Order: sequence, then C-alpha cells, then structure tokens
Amino acid sequence: MIKRLVENKLQEWFDTNRNALLINGARQIGKTTSIRNFCKSRDSYYLELNMIENPEYVAMIQNAKGVDELLERFKVISANKLVKGKSIIFLDEVQKVPEIITMIKFLVDEGSYRYILSGSLLGVELNNLRSAPVGYLSILNMYPIDFYEFCLASGFDEDILESVRRNYEEKTEVDEFFHNKLIDLFYRYLIVGGMPQAVQEYLDSGDVYTVRRIQKDIVNLYYLDFMQYAPEKDQLKIKAVYDRIPSELNKQNKRFVFANADKPIRFDRYENSFLWLIDSGVAIANYTIENVASPLEQNRSSNLFKLYMNDVGLLNSFYPNQVIMRILEKDKDINNGALFENAAAQQLLCNGFNLYYYNKKNVGEVDFMIDKDGYPSPIEIKSGKDYKIHSALNKLTNQQDSQIKEAYVFADTNVKKKDIINYLPIYMLMFLKEKELEKIDIRLTV
Repeated sequence: MIKRLVENKLQEWFDTNRNALLINGARQIGKTTSIRNFCKSRDSYYLELNMIENPEYVAMIQNAKGVDELLERFKVISANKLVKGKSIIFLDEVQKVPEIITMIKFLVDEGSYRYILSGSLLGVELNNLRSAPVGYLSILNMYPIDFYEFCLASGFDEDILESVRRNYEEKTEVDEFFHNKLIDLFYRYLIVGGMPQAVQEYLDSGDVYTVRRIQKDIVNLYYLDFMQYAPEKDQLKIKAVYDRIPSELNKQNKRFVFANADKPIRFDRYENSFLWLIDSGVAIANYTIENVASPLEQNRSSNLFKLYMNDVGLLNSFYPNQVIMRILEKDKDINNGALFENAAAQQLLCNGFNLYYYNKKNVGEVDFMIDKDGYPSPIEIKSGKDYKIHSALNKLTNQQDSQIKEAYVFADTNVKKKDIINYLPIYMLMFLKEKELEKIDIRLTV
C-alpha cells in the first residue's frame, strides 16, 4: 500500500478541527483511497456514500426536509451503528449533489458526526457556489504522489531521507551512494509520475509500457470530464489548451501563447478555458511578475503565465515511446527541461507555494519565484551540465535594491553554495518548505 502523507493531515483535522473537511483535487490522484484508509484505521465505524455509484443517495439528500431527517436517513442506510462524536460520514463524488456543501453548516452545528467530502472538479464547483459555509468547512488540497512519497513507495528508508533532509538544511553534500540512487529514482519519477495507479503498476511490474497505458487512460478520462462538466461553449477550447501544454513547455520561454497561421488568438477568448483547467486541478499555473517584492501575489500578471500538467508522468505520456530509454539513460542530447520544470512545479505546489516566475527585458527570465519565510526567493531548474550558467539569476540577485536573501538552482548535481545561491540536487525540491510559525501570544495587554 502506498503511504500518502495526506493521511497525517486527516488525523490532525480530526483531532483539532470541528469543521467538516472537503478534500479538493483532480481525478485519479487517490483522494477516495486515502480517505477510506484513514476512516478504516479508526476504531469507530464510518459511513461512505458515493454519489456516482449510488445515484439514489443524491435524491435522498436533495429531498431531505431538514438536518434531522437527513441524519435519520444516514442511520437507515448504515450497515453498522453510527457513534456520536466518533463516527465519520464520508460523502464522495459530491459534485453530483453540490447542495450538500451548503447543508454542511447545519450538520456541523448539530454535532453528532464528523464529515469528509470529496469529489472531482470541486475547485470548479466551489467557484459556482453562492453560499459556501464559511467557518464550517475546511478545505484541504490534494495532489498526485510527490517525490518524497514516491521515494517511500519505492522502498527508500525514511531514516535515510531524513538524513538527506539534514544535508539540505545544513547545505552539506549528500553521501555519493545515496545521491546517485536518488538521482536515478528522480529520472524514474519523470516517467512514472505520481498518479497512484501508475505508481502501483511501476512497483508491481516495472513495466513502463503498462504504466504509459494507464497514463493515457487517465488523460482520456480528463477528456471525458471536459465534455461532461465544462460549459458547452468552452469544451473544445479546454481540450485544445490542454493538448497544447506539452508543445508550449518545449518552447524556450515556455509561456503559453496562442497563435495560428494568420493572427494571434486573443487571450480573453480562452481565459475561461485556462481557469477551468486550473480550478479543476488538471493544470498548474505559474504567473509572471515584473517586481520582486513580497507578497508576490500583488505583482502578478493575470494574463501571462506558464501552464504545466498536474502530473509529470501524464506530460511524459505525450512523448514518443522511444524517448523513455534515453531519459532513463540520462541522455544529455535530450532536452529534459520541460519534464524537470513540470516536476518542480508539482513539488512546489505540494509544498504549499503559490507559483510565479520573473521576466523583465533588462534582466531576463527566472523559472520560479516563491514567497519563502517572508522574502522572495528565485529558483532556477536546470536539466543539463551548464547549471552554473544563469545570467538572469545573477542580474536579479545583484540588484542593489533586492529583497532576495537566498536563491536556488536545482539540477543534476550534489550540494554546493556560492554567495547566496544554493546549488542543490533536483530531488531536494521535496525539502524546500516554509518554516513553521512558532507558537506566540499576540494578544494585547491592557
């Protein structure tokens, strides 16, 4: 069984938060399995209701005249006794009955049970809701398996990973044996990605072609979602945008620019399509900024950005089969830049960062900018041997009015440091996180 770190967060929610919990994320990333595993690990019985497998539950919820009647219906369909204060009611595929999200306030207020909601395209549904229950519903974003989870699933000892984490924190070189193993594993991650079904197949059989078939099946499921759930007028545009992601990422600047043989296609004609893909969780946006000052959100451009797939394995599935062995062999003649950058975007998102990139004519372009520990931090992702060549990063960090305290270059290298620039192995992205706030009392004394 693949260990998902989100299950720790579920336990933390149950212990410290009385709100209902909504797990938001794209299709096929393992939401249902992780929630089910958590619920099964508890002593008290839980009730799972899937709105797609059992469409009668949709009518049961929609036709309930109030909270008391709905709770009685939960009891009737439960095979075991629900225990007040302990049992969890897990409502899955709730996009089929969005009314439940507005009803949660009253279920939480009543207080008998705990509630977890999940489903596909909830990011889109939440934007369409007029009365989301603020103060009663906590939202936890979930993503495909990240590289740390992939290492654990592949049999890498957690104690060794924690030792490598100390190398990251102390900026000391990783033992060459473990460094090479992690680099090799990262290249496999570029092919397998983080979709649980694909990762499990990789672990069970090691058959890359079966893995790729699973990835292509998931892409086809996404296509079906575009046709089933997106506004009819946007469906073909959404598919066109999604299909263009691999080719756009292979361009030198990787920015998403629509053009045809005659004239550019205006951004506003496609804006809803971009936003739908981002809100549904199947694409990741990286917005441009021209001013380097925290918070970076205040300096972002809303109509110029890079777009990544939510999983590097799905991106790789668009590549020809012949490319796979060359990636595994670390063939330097192959441009792995798009794969490295997509994997980096995934990991940074999993680590809790909003994504931006810097681009200014007199400086150049830096792959990522993040708000870290109160300051802007630039990040360059390098897939080749020339990882120390980064003129834009040099110009940016040398500006006299720069707020930058630390910069990063992640590449196929061991740990090095020069001035404020940290050269780190690409796999160490999994450790790049904000420091946790210490518990402090901010109340005024009067």
